[in-house]
Amino acid sequence: MKAAGRSVRARLRDRLAASDPGLLRLTAGLRTVGAIALTLAVLASLGFEVTHLVAGAMAAMAATFAIRERQRGAQAVTLAFGLPVALVSVSLGAVLSERLVVGDVFFVVLIFCAVYGRRFGDRGTALGLIGFQVYFLALFVGASASELPGLWAALAVAFACSALVRFAVVPVTPAGVLERLRQAFRARLAQLVSAQLVLLDAGPDEVDKALDDVREGNARLHETALMIQTRLEEGTPDESTARLVQRRVADAEIAAERLGLLLLSARSAERADTLTLHLPGAPAPEVGRLPGPDEATAVLRRDLLALRALVLRTGMAGTAVAQVRNRLLGYRDEENLPPASSAVQDVFRAVGEAARAVMGLRVALEGPQDESDDSPATARSREELDAEDAAIDAGDEDGPDESAKGLQRPTTRAAVQVSVGSTLAIVGGELLSTDRWYWAVLTCWIVFINTASTGEILVKGYRRLLGTVFGVVAGIVLAGLVGGHTLTAFVLVLVLIFAMFYTAPLSYTLMSFFVTAMLGLLYTLLHTYSWEVLVLRVEETALGAACGVVAAALVLPVNTDRRTNELLVTVLERLAEVTEAAVGQLSGGPSDDLLDRARELDQALGDLRAATQPLTHPVTPLRARRTTARYVVALLETCAYHARSLAATAELLPTHPSIAADPRLRGAAGRTVRNIQTIAARVADEDRRAPVETGPSIASLLGDDGTARYGRITDRVLRHLERLDEAVVGLARPLGVPVKAPER
Repeated sequence: MKAAGRSVRARLRDRLAASDPGLLRLTAGLRTVGAIALTLAVLASLGFEVTHLVAGAMAAMAATFAIRERQRGAQAVTLAFGLPVALVSVSLGAVLSERLVVGDVFFVVLIFCAVYGRRFGDRGTALGLIGFQVYFLALFVGASASELPGLWAALAVAFACSALVRFAVVPVTPAGVLERLRQAFRARLAQLVSAQLVLLDAGPDEVDKALDDVREGNARLHETALMIQTRLEEGTPDESTARLVQRRVADAEIAAERLGLLLLSARSAERADTLTLHLPGAPAPEVGRLPGPDEATAVLRRDLLALRALVLRTGMAGTAVAQVRNRLLGYRDEENLPPASSAVQDVFRAVGEAARAVMGLRVALEGPQDESDDSPATARSREELDAEDAAIDAGDEDGPDESAKGLQRPTTRAAVQVSVGSTLAIVGGELLSTDRWYWAVLTCWIVFINTASTGEILVKGYRRLLGTVFGVVAGIVLAGLVGGHTLTAFVLVLVLIFAMFYTAPLSYTLMSFFVTAMLGLLYTLLHTYSWEVLVLRVEETALGAACGVVAAALVLPVNTDRRTNELLVTVLERLAEVTEAAVGQLSGGPSDDLLDRARELDQALGDLRAATQPLTHPVTPLRARRTTARYVVALLETCAYHARSLAATAELLPTHPSIAADPRLRGAAGRTVRNIQTIAARVADEDRRAPVETGPSIASLLGDDGTARYGRITDRVLRHLERLDEAVVGLARPLGVPVKAPER
């Protein structure tokens, strides 16, 4: 019974880790709710009135969510600076509330400074947020100069409670977050293997759904890998450890994605295109039964189950783990492959490589393992991993370069745009309501946060308005149920705040819904609730979103096409750098920092994916453009996968006898690099008409079929190069780049 209970707890823990990597959303929700609840408890015990309770709760929320630094010392310093900023802000809000013009002008100046402060990093961003939110707080509770002593006390309590919860009640360390992210990576890796198991057995009518699950599993695993990469420096004791973990995470991700691709290829009549794994909604290739004897399919099903268990190590003792690991790693040797077709044997090889990646990941995360039951294949894999670990050297990393100057600097441009939009929102908001005009300003402010183009602001404004409309309905219902029960209302406020922070990274619409429902309860507590107030909330929200869009479109505009083109050029440049460096190393050139180059490529691709959301959003009327944007991003993800695989293979050169440098490779792959650079130049300058080159396959350019395993590149390297070359040529047509037909 105890073992069963532990198994259930382990499964629940893995599911939670997979759904919330690093428990970042859970931590944010608990911290915020804890700070607010403690603030309310202290203020209520001291006899503060409801207005001060609301002010304290809002200040505690601002003091908690505004601080984004990862080191505890930096958080403490920002929190210490935040309190005087909050006291000054609430004082000015109370004093200037009765001076209409002066107060409005100061509010606009405050907004400009708060947004401009983002150029000074996390601390500047946090202090700007605190200043704005507390000034808004003063307007929301209708603060006056006579109430300032009570408000100062409430804010001091709120900041003290926020600090106590942050550093004592719900402490978070970079090492702890990284450890939870590692657990999430393992859990999502196991989920991806489960999706591949379903794909193995899916019938013709089920394969599209199974393939969608595999795509989602790949995307979720990659998302977690990127989250780990961004926290390695703070969460590991030294740079060499960080690079080792980064390498093992990348190996596991590549091995898992390759396993899914080969499994899909084995089930289809011809080799599956890598693009199929990256293009949402792409139809699955026609599939049938796995070729070869049924015994091979049964063994493959068993081994995929074993691989999943090896990832999680659930329900297996040490000897059982060793037996499973030995069997799976044995597939790396030709003589251990079961009788089957070549396509099915490729899948077994991929299972062996995935098992090797899992073992390497576990060694990197947990240290040396028990080697007493190792088979010769397992011992050889360990030796390879040890040699790779010894070859990993620390590298330097360049800092961010913000080359734009003056008004074109992103922070300056955003500050000017928000100031203009807020001015429009103040004027329009006061025409709607002289008491609650600030809701329009708040919406205008929020739609500019974490956006960089007019299209992104439009989509964010639409989502906020949609969430607000539904939140108004929920607020009406909750206000009617709560009535005059203050304690019940505060408890529901805490529940809604937790839901707001827990869902914020997942859906901005849901977050806006919970915010608006919570405000309905706050109005009830302040005895200012009415149907008209909530309807006015919708009107002010729509006005604020419209003002934000107008300001973004007319003042120093960055349209979506320009933004996506800039990011697309960056992705292509990073892709060319990774490919050229990896090919150079595979050709016998000097070693390069391929891990960091691959990470920069992934980060650039993530920025592009986020920037194309306005183009791919369901409400966009430009259907053809949406399809093109999705296709281009999927092609780039395919290119990035092959480039990462080439980089990972290139780093194995010093330690693997089966992979040797081939000088001919540089010339054969030069066409691919030139094509990437040609497409980047065309996107950056529409007048450039240089064509993309096509021609013989890379295998033919090498002068052989590329099948030799010793002294030359392996089959895998050749396959990645040819797929990368095909995907790059495929990018030409949707991006309007001419393709030069091969010469006969």
